[in-house]
Amino acid sequence: MPRITVSGHPGSGTSTLVKGLVEHFGWTSLNGGDVFRNEAANRDMTLQEFGDLCKEDLEVDRALDKLLQEQMLENSADIVESRLAGWWAYRLEIPCVRLWLEVDEHERAKRVTNREGISIEEALAANKKRSAIDAERFMELYQLLPEQREPYTTLLDATNLGSEEVLAATITILEKYL
Repeated sequence: MPRITVSGHPGSGTSTLVKGLVEHFGWTSLNGGDVFRNEAANRDMTLQEFGDLCKEDLEVDRALDKLLQEQMLENSADIVESRLAGWWAYRLEIPCVRLWLEVDEHERAKRVTNREGISIEEALAANKKRSAIDAERFMELYQLLPEQREPYTTLLDATNLGSEEVLAATITILEKYL
């Protein structure tokens, strides 16, 4: 069972944080995006094709989320990263730190710009569109939004923090529970 779930909007730094935690503690991780990519490969579909299928057929999306939940219960990964991992741990009553990385939309867009080489305007528009689509889907599927505070034991505002500062703050949080 996980020791921590790490959730946040795209561009919030969850993947960077998980990489740092794995290196620091020598822990294992499970990434919800990997579950998505593996399922696309199992169906012999591109990521775009599989993403389109998920949008068209919400049952496929539900099945993916169920698969992630099963892996959270069965897998020995110390860290689970996905936008809904905190919610799943909360609903499954998995005793762990459930962390939400909060980063304002402009900072997330800057990070996406650096990562993907697009303009800040393009990144802001893409992030807003993705957030709106995801919010609609999560409300329809589960009547929740990933950023709702209910399931999280810890909220870390990482808007003005560098990756090393986020890692240090998270290690401090985790050391209280270890």
